[in-house]
Formats: sequence, structure tokens, C-alpha cells
Amino acid sequence: MDNADFEKFREGVAGVHAFYGKDLGSFALDVWWTALRGYDLAAVVQSFNRHLVNPDTGQFLPRPADIVKMLSGSTRDSALVAWSKVDRAVRQVGTGSTVVFDDPLIHRVIQDMGGWCIFGTKTEDEWPFTAKEFENRYRGYRMRSETPEYPQKLIGHYEAHNASKLLRIAPPVVIGDQDKAKAIMLNGVERPVLAISHVAQLTA
Repeated sequence: MDNADFEKFREGVAGVHAFYGKDLGSFALDVWWTALRGYDLAAVVQSFNRHLVNPDTGQFLPRPADIVKMLSGSTRDSALVAWSKVDRAVRQVGTGSTVVFDDPLIHRVIQDMGGWCIFGTKTEDEWPFTAKEFENRYRGYRMRSETPEYPQKLIGHYEAHNASKLLRIAPPVVIGDQDKAKAIMLNGVERPVLAISHVAQLTA
């Protein structure tokens, strides 16, 4: 969250306190904001809602640690989902092809780890460590609610080779939702070689 989210956040936390018959003091609000400002507002709201209907703990006013625990689980789940897309793409599409995922953080994390082609050089023994590194990096961005710059597409071996020889470049393969991938190609830091409407698609 950023400062523009503060008022909605304050109203939400005050509403939760009122639900439990408690007042929200300025010190308590500062503690809540410090603990949760690194997360996305929508994810915070969702975590509060999950707590309210939890049959085991929902009768008690949550503490910041309770919500952080839920949010950490949420980032872990998101990282696992993202990695499953990467793992599937490497195995089914391969790193020869240029790809576009439907999640910009996947692009950024793969770029941070050396690029798409590097993933094709990993052995089966190295793969679990690659997965762990990816998940940790991905969770780091999610927990900080960062929207970092990312490449519009992840260039494979074929495009890298053909571009150097001025040969025809095949369209990228979309991994996941095509509309989201289109937005990623439009908003990334590199200009796509071919229009997204001509890409092949690998359904999720």
C-alpha cells in the first residue's frame, strides 16, 4: 500500500475494531499501518474478511501478527502458482521459444535470475533449487507490493539467434490468460517484435 491507501485502510481497520466492540486508538492504528503497509490493500481486506469468518479464531479481534500470517500464506500460495506456470512452460514449450506469461512478476523474477534461456540449462538436480530461488524472489516482490519494471517478453534461443542473423522471428507463446499477457506486452519495458494478436497460446 502507499499513502493514498491510508484512509481506506484506516476506515477498514476501524470498522473491524467496531465489529468487535473496540475503539481504534492512534497508537494501535500506527502499529497496524507499520505491520501491513508492505502488502496490497485488496489482499489485506481479504485477510481481514477471512479472519472474521474463521470458526476457530473469528470470535476474537485479530492482531497484526494474525493478518501478517495470513498474508504470508497468501504470498506463498501465489509464488507456488507462478512457479507451476514456469515449470510447465519449460517442460511443454521449452526455452527455445519466446514466451509471454500473464503475470508481470514472473517476467521480472526470471529476468533477475538470468533470463528465460538460463532455465533451459538447469538439470533435474538443480531444478528444486531453481524453484526455491524463484519462489523466494517472487514472494519478496509480492510482500513489498512492488510493481517493478519487467520485460515485455522473455526471449528464447530461437529469437535471440534469428535476430542476430536478421531472420524471421516467430511469435511468442502466451502462458495463461491472453488478455493479461497483452497488457504485459503493452506495459513492459521493451517493445514487442510482433503483435500480441498473432501469438500462439498455451492455456493455463
